[in-house]
Amino acid sequence: MSADTIVFESVSKFYGEVLGVNRIELSIEAGLTGLVGPNGSGKSTLMNLMTGLLMPDRGTIRILGIDPGDPETLFRTVGYCTQWDTFPPGATGETFLVNTLLLHGESPGRAREKASSMLRKVGLEDAERRQIAAYSKGMKQRIKLAHSLCHDPRVLVLDEPLNGLDPTGRAEIIELFTALAAEGRHVLVSSHILHEVDLIADSVVMIHGGKVVAEGAIREVREEIIDKPIQVLIRCDRARDLAARVFALEHVVQARLLDGDFSVVVATRDSANFFLDLARIVTDDQLTVESVMPADENVRAVYDYLIGNEGVPT
Repeated sequence: MSADTIVFESVSKFYGEVLGVNRIELSIEAGLTGLVGPNGSGKSTLMNLMTGLLMPDRGTIRILGIDPGDPETLFRTVGYCTQWDTFPPGATGETFLVNTLLLHGESPGRAREKASSMLRKVGLEDAERRQIAAYSKGMKQRIKLAHSLCHDPRVLVLDEPLNGLDPTGRAEIIELFTALAAEGRHVLVSSHILHEVDLIADSVVMIHGGKVVAEGAIREVREEIIDKPIQVLIRCDRARDLAARVFALEHVVQARLLDGDFSVVVATRDSANFFLDLARIVTDDQLTVESVMPADENVRAVYDYLIGNEGVPT
């Protein structure tokens, strides 16, 4: 098994007779990966298996070559930000991180230095000596992120890490995740807000009913769904004329006007030939095209195509 990959080999976990996850096969490379699925799909079980908080009933897991059953080695490599707000009574932001770093073997002076640096990184430098119990929801989210990051892990497992953050805070933390992934780390983000997964994730793992229903870059996953026509959004000066022209193409099954006739959504069963035909029509009819973009290469559309809209996250 690769020492640079998170690997699940035929992993199953049951809670008595209740299925958690079943025969999971995964290989996750470095980068920013979104974990997507409705409540009860198996996301939390997957993350708890990844961090050694649960052991599989069947199969094998390796986190960059490490067995999650070896917690001392694992948690030098993994940082876990749970969705639960649980902190030691009376802890301040500073003491919470310093004590964590002392457990990781840092000297007291070095622990204070690293804690201060991490609090600045997550925007809590002005609150480091306040008790966490007095923090707002968004501040508690930031201190949890700082806790998962302070020992400089190569793998980050983040369960709903944007909850409670205002729009500015979300943008700042997304920028931080992107920078961490660019450093070659594994950053795994569970989120029920699908447009945020679209914004941040290089790839996705879609889970439903305890099984992985798709994994990979969202465009690659979409291309594998051959029974659903590809949808393309085109903005141009004469959308009504364009809709009539493309609808006459054999491989186009729908052409729908939007935005007061300034846009058309086209559904085609042959995207390669559609773009060739589109270029010809634009040239022949002297249309002015503002933009051409996929209309269904996103997490929500792909998830809906794969499992239907029952239980699809928002």
